[in-house]
Amino acid sequence: MLETYFPNVKWERIYEATIETLYMTGLSVLATFVLGIALGLLLFLTSKGNIWENKLINGVISAFVNIFRSIPFIILIVLLIPFTKVLVGTIIGEDAALPALIIGAAPFYARMVEIALREIDKGVIEAAKAMGAKTSTIIWKVLLPEAMPALISGITVTAIALVGYTAMAGVIGAGGLGNLAYLEGFQRSRDDVTLVATIVILLIVFILQFIGDAFTTKLDKR
Repeated sequence: MLETYFPNVKWERIYEATIETLYMTGLSVLATFVLGIALGLLLFLTSKGNIWENKLINGVISAFVNIFRSIPFIILIVLLIPFTKVLVGTIIGEDAALPALIIGAAPFYARMVEIALREIDKGVIEAAKAMGAKTSTIIWKVLLPEAMPALISGITVTAIALVGYTAMAGVIGAGGLGNLAYLEGFQRSRDDVTLVATIVILLIVFILQFIGDAFTTKLDKR
């Protein structure tokens, strides 16, 4: 039955491409979560009126974040080709897409982290300071727990954006469903291959959104 409607689709290739997309998305989401929180915390803590207030450091980090989150992803991939080749040893395949995926997404998520931290009631932070809490304690026991629902919501949005980024990376040889849809679907005029690859990408997005919403709801104490 499936062969009737999708005569050009090789299902084992769809499976392989799906695994490649999940691999790229999973690793880049994990790295983005860690780097984004680190950058977001630095942006927040070094801003005016906060614990590590430092105009110079804040300005440098802010400039880095603004530059890299503003560059269109397809251009960023091209710009990072020399760096990727040195780091990974190749510019083709799933691993070669990871530097661009992480560098493209981490600054975007960092701003979400900063916004989430700014929304925390300042009274909670002041109370922790008054009790003599160290900066590390304030970060791990106050800032991150209080902001966690927003952080999870933000990484969900970022993860969905990263699925789209992997599809764009696939166009220039990174593998995954984007590569399959472009090379074996679009370039060979096999609309059924493009359609199936698109449906699988949409399913991945819906599953990520569902998981993210479930975690956000569970962590939200309001």
